[in-house]
Parts: sequence; C-alpha cells; structure tokens
Amino acid sequence: MRSALTNSLIVRQLVLACSILFIVMATLHAQSTAAQTHQLPEHVIKRFGTPPDVPTGPLSEELVKALDSAFGVNLKSGRWGPEQNAAIKTISESKDPRLAWLVSDMMRIAGSTELMRVLANSTQQLLNIEFENGNFWGHTTDQLIGWDIPAPPDYLTYKRNIYTLIVREWNGIFKPGDIDWRHVSWGGVRIDDRPFDTTDEPCNCIPAADNPPVTSAKDATWLADDAIVFGIEVNGEYRAYPRQIMEVREMVNDTLGGRDLGIPYCTLCASAQAYFTDDVPKGVERPILRTSGLLIRSNKVMYDLNTFSVFDTFRGNAVTGELADKKVKLKQAGVVTTKWGDWKKAHPSTTVLAESLALGRDFDFRNNRDADGPIFPIGDVDPRLSVHDDIVGVVAESGTPIAFHLPKAIDALVNDETIEFENIKLVLDGGGVKAVSKSGEDLGGHQAFWFAWSQFYPDTQLWPM
Repeated sequence: MRSALTNSLIVRQLVLACSILFIVMATLHAQSTAAQTHQLPEHVIKRFGTPPDVPTGPLSEELVKALDSAFGVNLKSGRWGPEQNAAIKTISESKDPRLAWLVSDMMRIAGSTELMRVLANSTQQLLNIEFENGNFWGHTTDQLIGWDIPAPPDYLTYKRNIYTLIVREWNGIFKPGDIDWRHVSWGGVRIDDRPFDTTDEPCNCIPAADNPPVTSAKDATWLADDAIVFGIEVNGEYRAYPRQIMEVREMVNDTLGGRDLGIPYCTLCASAQAYFTDDVPKGVERPILRTSGLLIRSNKVMYDLNTFSVFDTFRGNAVTGELADKKVKLKQAGVVTTKWGDWKKAHPSTTVLAESLALGRDFDFRNNRDADGPIFPIGDVDPRLSVHDDIVGVVAESGTPIAFHLPKAIDALVNDETIEFENIKLVLDGGGVKAVSKSGEDLGGHQAFWFAWSQFYPDTQLWPM
C-alpha cells in the first residue's frame, strides 16, 4: 500500500498537470481567436466589430436533432410550430455562430412577424449582436459575410430544404460545386424555367427574351437619345440593348454577327455582359441562360436551362452540374455602356431591340431603388472606391483582373491620354469606353459597380494605380 506522502505527491502532480493543460488550452483558444481577428481586414473590424469564437468539428447529436427539426425534412410541411421553436432555443443556446447561417436563411423566407422575431433573437444570441434597424435578415447576413463565419456541417442540405419551401424548382439548383452557398440568397422573384424561345409566355419571374425582335436605328423613334443602352459588336455587326428593356428582361439569348450570345444584365450591379454560347466543348448543347431568382452578394445567379448548371455571372464559368464537370467557361464579348444618341451616331448601321420587349415598363433602378447603395447584403467591400463607383473591368492576358475607374478614364481619354495595362488598351467607342488589345481586338470588358467587380475579383488591380 502506498504511503500518504506518495498519494499526496501524486495528487499534487495531477493538479499541476491539469493546471498546465488548462493554461495551454486557454492560450491556444486565445491564439485561435486572435488569429481569426487578425485575418480580417481592418476596415471589416471597424465596421462589424470583433467576431465571436467559432468552434470547429462536428455538431453534437442534440444539435443535429434540433437542426433536423427546424430546417430538415420535418420542415417540408411548411409549418412552424412549438417543435421548431424548441429546436431554435437549443440552437441559440449552443452559442455556435456557424448555425446563424441557417437561421438567417430562414429569416429570408419568414412569412410572419412572430417568426421573424424568434429568428432575430436567435441570431442575436449566436453572434452577440444588436440590431440597428428592422432589417434583421440583412443585418445578420452582412455580419456573417463580413466576419466570414464558416458554414455548419451539411449546410447545403439544410439550405436546400429551406429555399425549396418557396420555389421547389430550386431543388435542381442547390447542388454542390465551386460556389459559396453561404452568400446565395433569394432575390424576391421566382425562377425563369420556361422553354427556350418562349419570350412572350407570361411567368411569375423575370422573363428572359429569346431571339428578340429588332429594328433599325431609324425606326427606333421610341428611344430617346439620352437613353442608356448597352452596345455590342460581333464580326462587324452592331446591336444596342436598351437599359429600359434589360431592366425588365435581365437576360437575352440572341444571335449577332453569326454568333450565339447569352446577355445577362444585373440591375443591382449596373452590369451588362455578353457571353458567347456557341463556343463550348464538343457534345455540349448551347447553354440557354436564364435568371434563377437567386442572388449571390447582390449579383444575379444565372443558370443553364438545359442542365440546371449554375454559372458565375461575372466570370462565365459553370460552377455546378454537368457543365461544371465538363469545365465549361464562356468567353465574353465587350459591352459598351453609353447613350443611344452617341451609339447610333458612331454606328449608324446598328440594330436595336424592339420596343415591345419592354412590356410597357420604364424602370431606372440605378437612380431610384438602388440610389442609396446595395439593397441586398454584400458584407465587406474593398474600401479603395465607393460601392457605386463605376468601373470598366477586364481580365488581362496574364489572368490579372483590373478595374479602370470610369470617370477618370473618360477624362484621360477625352484629353487624348493613353490608358494601358499589360495587353489592355482603353478606347472611346460610341460615347462609352471599350477594352481592346493593343492591335484593336475586343477583350470582353464591361462596366459595373465597384462593389460587384471587387467581390468577384478580390485580387483586382485598380487604375489609376
């Protein structure tokens, strides 16, 4: 039998070992938190504050059960009751900030003030935040994006369950891929999944225009000279896409200069782009681009009607589905944002979309709805420019993205100054700015708000340097 002295020494050694372990764990925890905070840019900390501690690893069985109750198959009835309230209580008390992503997703589709209050209280506990106004979902999502809080395990499965409560066709959209599903949210409209070439078929969606009717410049008497248009040239053929029409349609599948094009317009980003949809791998059917009704950090999420493959709207590469597996990346034609009077004067042979495509509407979201900044969550924004500063963005031959600050670029070009970056040269074209090679070839640039370009090209260069 061991002596009392031996037992005492053993106890003291165990106490000492436990103390050392506690100190080590506390130090590692502090270092982890400090590292997380250090990784965030100073402007993010200034705006959103210090992020909460974020655990790693799997969830407990109790939390998985709560998630299944609140966001799993049990939610398919679309009813929210005492069982879900109890589950949210369990989720909130976990203090796991990762779960706030799912609570935020539910907030986006919440149909009652009472449910919104329950969910808002939950995100306050999970993130230790206070709301500045009644936009609980927007505030929460901005915090989550800004802090870059990781998603919880099985996030996509739960998110699909939530979102298909309102649009069941999204079941084919929410698939694994090279897309950050945390940043995807509902834009307030349904999916456009009408068959190709059904431009006039009504839908509860933003209706794309397929093979749109066009007129000559001379016959477009309805379009004012100061109206904004998006000008495109392919193989010497010119066409203008009036903003008035694009704000109604947001997507056009067209043929110009013998080439097939898909032309998305994101009203929230002030960006029209033109993608060649006939230059795809062998065996791939021409992608028919459609508006999904979803957004990713206030930019439209477009998809291919044939395969339901999602595309990165700014980069042109398929990020989910069959076309992602086949590594489809669409090349761009340049888009010049300008006034109709200037465009038709520079290119008198131009055609223009027919007035009927506007459906009798005349929106100007830029100067009305979106005038005070993005209306959907975007998280942090590169502080080098203001969110709504106009830029012309293009990717150089080396793969380096660059944004040219539009007002300064126009001033320089009007004064006959040369603007070049690597293989890129900016020129005036029909009252707007176009990115070409030094030999004059189109490089596929387009205009956009700074917040949108810098989000999708976070490593972008900015001119002036």
